[in-house]
Amino acid sequence: MTTKPALPTIKGLYHYSFPCRDGEETRHFYEDILGLPLVACMQADRVPSTGEYGPYSHFFFEMGDGSYFAFFDLGRNEMPLPSPNTPDWVMHFAVEVDTVDDVLVYKARLNEAGVETTDIVDHGFIHSIYFFDPNGLRLEITARVDEPGELKAMAEEAHAGLKAWTSKKAALLAKA
Repeated sequence: MTTKPALPTIKGLYHYSFPCRDGEETRHFYEDILGLPLVACMQADRVPSTGEYGPYSHFFFEMGDGSYFAFFDLGRNEMPLPSPNTPDWVMHFAVEVDTVDDVLVYKARLNEAGVETTDIVDHGFIHSIYFFDPNGLRLEITARVDEPGELKAMAEEAHAGLKAWTSKKAALLAKA
């Protein structure tokens, strides 16, 4: 019997990248409204990983933990298209602040800037607001409110919960 070597730990998110319609519009939203500084911007005519021709600008906004939101402006002024088979509430990116009061500060700031947000959504262990950036990317700002031991208990039940969902899904698919 051979044993596989242990995988190195994935430390965290480095960056999440998304297309944007307009780099300056995106900069205004992330830097001026959300307060994330623009820390890098590069341009190229060829994609380094494929060699394909396609002029673009790739730019990064830094979050407090050193990870980044990154965007590609492909120079076509086209909105990214949503997934045709996925509801718009599914694909989103969640960022964390320290307190629910901090979530409310962002809600007020976004609303003042004309950005529509949800009211606070109580997920039990987190409280969140949801909204869209100028590119149609759904964002969530959340704060943890879990009780001591709650996340550990959730982790202990996670595999059983997924197994139950898999069974339920099979039954739903069988009826379809």
